[in-house]
Amino acid sequence: MISQPKNQKPTIKTEIPGPKSRALRAREEKFLAPGLQGFALMAGIVADHAEGNLVTDVDGNAFLDIIGGIGVNGLGHSHPKFVSAIKEQVEKMSVGSFTSEARVEFFERLGKNPPAPGVDRAQLYSGGAEAVESALRLAKCYTGKYEFLSFWGGFHGKTMGVLSLMGSDFKNKMGPMVPGSHQVPYANCYRCPFKMQYPSCGLACVDFARQHLKVSSAGALAAIIVEPMQGTNGNIIPPNDYLPALKEVAKEFNALLIVDEMITGFGRTGKYWGSHHSGVIPDIVTLGKQFGGGYPMAALMSSEKTVNTPPWSNPSGSSSSYGGNPLGSAAANAALKIIDEEGLVENSKKVGEYFLSKIKKFEEKYSFVGQVRGAGLFMAIEMVKDKATKEPLPKKVCNQIFMEHLKRGLLTMSYAPSFRIQPSMTIDEGTVDQSVAIMEEVFNWVEKERLWEKV
Repeated sequence: MISQPKNQKPTIKTEIPGPKSRALRAREEKFLAPGLQGFALMAGIVADHAEGNLVTDVDGNAFLDIIGGIGVNGLGHSHPKFVSAIKEQVEKMSVGSFTSEARVEFFERLGKNPPAPGVDRAQLYSGGAEAVESALRLAKCYTGKYEFLSFWGGFHGKTMGVLSLMGSDFKNKMGPMVPGSHQVPYANCYRCPFKMQYPSCGLACVDFARQHLKVSSAGALAAIIVEPMQGTNGNIIPPNDYLPALKEVAKEFNALLIVDEMITGFGRTGKYWGSHHSGVIPDIVTLGKQFGGGYPMAALMSSEKTVNTPPWSNPSGSSSSYGGNPLGSAAANAALKIIDEEGLVENSKKVGEYFLSKIKKFEEKYSFVGQVRGAGLFMAIEMVKDKATKEPLPKKVCNQIFMEHLKRGLLTMSYAPSFRIQPSMTIDEGTVDQSVAIMEEVFNWVEKERLWEKV
């Protein structure tokens, strides 16, 4: 039984943003450095409290939230069991690297659902990039090599090592990059760079990766790092035989396969792990976001043999100041307990299928919707100027779509042409209906105005 409100509805009382929000944002702007998440700046609202899938601002406006903390808010806002666990632990102890009962219970619970048999030894961190950086160090220590292969559209964080593996122009002007970093196309079948169709393509992207390594690598490939489904790039879902094919490439080069489950882990895609859709056996897994329940928590998991590689395995060789402290451990333990007890993996699958069935109709209904896809509560709508060319809607139009959703009480990621949808895993069908009704209202307006023809 899910302990979160159902059939939630938005309430708009003022213009958006309201007067209190504008006043507080003005006070903050005097001190805040630029670079905050774009949707938060664009919305301009100041959040006051939240429950389930509803966020209420200081002006009393309540918004349905299908952003979900960009993968963090798996439990929904202020889950009562999570709140209780945090309160109890912070009154006892919150910092330190000593073993705590909460951490022992967390490890035991995590070990019940490992990404793969034997991939069950974990080290804890405070953020995703920190965990992935540790995975890179572990791969180097284990293989004695230094090169890494990543993918176009891939995102693993913003620190220097993982920045070098980012498959986008985000890293422009931030070089030089770390030597030995390679990027090749991901299996983004909707926008295949080879202009081919699956399955007749024979996974040409994997063959390209293999050839790239043969001619561009210095023969020192430590690991291939890949998201089982790409999040930041637009919730891209590759064919199920893609990851196993990459695993074979890794074996050919005596390298490891690192699977980054930051967004896809713990039921987001309708299975406990994103990699479970393909059955691939990763060598190292990185995880984070929703298993902390909102507390900054990330981890690395691998086999006993792999993690016992020095110097990574030396005392303090792989540790983190905040990773695994009592408060973080209590948060993660509570989150996993809620996921298990309230059947959130199953709810993600069930309600995700329901949500997808409602918005899949948009492909036929709207001339600017090129594709709707999803796995569990990990969905996306491709918004395009032309269905044949698949040219994305301009950023200016997407921003208008975002603001129209916001004015009607729906927090979305429609500010990008690959419109990602990933609400909490506690969402119910009634709340989905409310969200879809607003989306249809906005999309009807976009279709009528044909905004893409005006920019």
